[in-house]
Amino acid sequence: MLLKTRGKSYQVDAPIVGKVTKDIYAREDNLILLAESDALHDMTGTFLALLTKKDFKDVAVKLPGAYSVHTLDHLYEGDIVVINSDGVVNTLYRVNSHHNSLLVTERCNSNCLMCSQPPRDRNDIPYLFALYKQLIPLIPKDCLELGITGGEPTLMGNLFYELLELIKFELPDTDVHCLTNGRTFAWYNTAKRLAEIDLKRLVLGIPVYADYYAIHDYIVQAKHAFNQTILGLYNLASFHQRIELRIVLHKQSIPRLTKLAHYIYKNLPFVEHVAFMGLENQGYTPYNIQKLWIDPIEYMDELSEAVDYLSSRDMNVSIYNSQLCLMPKGLWQYARKSISDWKNIYIEECNNCALIDDCGGFFASCKDMHSQHIKALKLESL
Repeated sequence: MLLKTRGKSYQVDAPIVGKVTKDIYAREDNLILLAESDALHDMTGTFLALLTKKDFKDVAVKLPGAYSVHTLDHLYEGDIVVINSDGVVNTLYRVNSHHNSLLVTERCNSNCLMCSQPPRDRNDIPYLFALYKQLIPLIPKDCLELGITGGEPTLMGNLFYELLELIKFELPDTDVHCLTNGRTFAWYNTAKRLAEIDLKRLVLGIPVYADYYAIHDYIVQAKHAFNQTILGLYNLASFHQRIELRIVLHKQSIPRLTKLAHYIYKNLPFVEHVAFMGLENQGYTPYNIQKLWIDPIEYMDELSEAVDYLSSRDMNVSIYNSQLCLMPKGLWQYARKSISDWKNIYIEECNNCALIDDCGGFFASCKDMHSQHIKALKLESL
C-alpha cells in the first residue's frame, strides 16, 4: 500500500499539513485540494495547498503545493498528508484504516537483531513533533486507535509527554498503543511523569525476549537492557500503567520460551496482555537471518506450552503474525489478524484456504521467506 508519493513543490517553504478534499467549494480550515486543472476554474473554496498530477504550466490557478505528482490514487477524502519542500507527499493518517501510527523518531538506545526499523542517529525529533502537533487536532474524534512507534519514543524526552497530553486533549476516546523498549522507565521519575498524564487509554507494548539477562541483552544488542526493562516494568506497575509484553519468536528466543512464560507469570503478573509474535523479514532481519530463522512449524511445541501455561493461569495471551495452517488447532483461539493493512499479504496457496478470512496472513517482506509447510486448509479437514 502506497504511503508516499512525489511531485514538484511550489511555494512550500515549510511542511504543509492538511486534510485532503476533492470538493472545490469546501471552506473548512486546514484543507488541501486534490484536483485537476479543469476543476480549478470554478474553485471558490479556501485551501492551504494543491495536489495535482498536472504540470505547473498547465494549471491556471496557482496554489502552494505539489504539481506533476506521480500518483494520487491512494488518497481518499479526509486523509491527512504533509507536503514537504522537496515535493514528497507523505500520508500521515488514513481515514479508512485502523492501523494509523505516529513514527516519532528513528533514534533508539537498542539495536535489536531483528529490528524492522533500524535506528538512525539523526535529530529528527523536532521535525516530527512539529508535524504531529499539527496532525493530531485534525484526526477524526471517532478514531478508534492510534499507535506511537519509533525508534524509541521515550527518547523524545519532555516532548514525549507533551505528545501524550495533546492526544489526551484532542482524542479522549481513542485507544493509544505505544511501542517502547521500556528502558527509560527504569528511572522512577520518568514513570511518575507518565502516570501524571493519567492517560487511561494508553497501553505500552514492551519486549522481553528471555528470562535470562544475557540472552535478552544479546538480542537487543544493548548492555544492561534486561535489568533496565524489568526495573522499568516494576516502576510502571507501581503507578498502575497498562502494559503489554511482546515476544518475537526466532532462533534466539525459542529455546527458553517456556521458562520465559514461567518468569512472566511469577514476576510480571500485572501485565494485561502477552503477545507472541512471528518474525518480520525487514530491516536487520535479512542480515541476521542465519541467527534468527527457524521454521515456525518447528517451534509449535514450545509455543503451545508457553501459551497454555499463561492462559491456564488467566493471563491474556495472543499470537501475532502467524498462520493458522502451521498451528495446532488448540492455538487458533489465540491467533489474531495483527499485521498492519499496508504491509499485509496472502500468498497464492492461501487463495484456496477455507480459513483465509480468519488467518493473519504474512508480512509483505515475508513473501519469499516463510515456512515450507504453508498449506490451504479444506472445510472437510477442519
